Amino acid sequence: MSDKHQQHQLAENERQRCEVWTRVMGYHRPVSEFNPGKQGEHHERRHFTEARALPAMAHA
Repeated sequence: MSDKHQQHQLAENERQRCEVWTRVMGYHRPVSEFNPGKQGEHHERRHFTEARALPAMAHA
């Protein structure tokens, strides 16, 4: 494995919670503050990259 792609494993006491934010209705909000229904919708979202989506749109 090259130095550029070397991974470092953290000890459990070095880890910290990562807060995920997303845009909803024009505002950026932490997902942890969503109501249960909106959290479920966020969990079901499909993620994509533009590079992979553009060829599919060309055939539409």
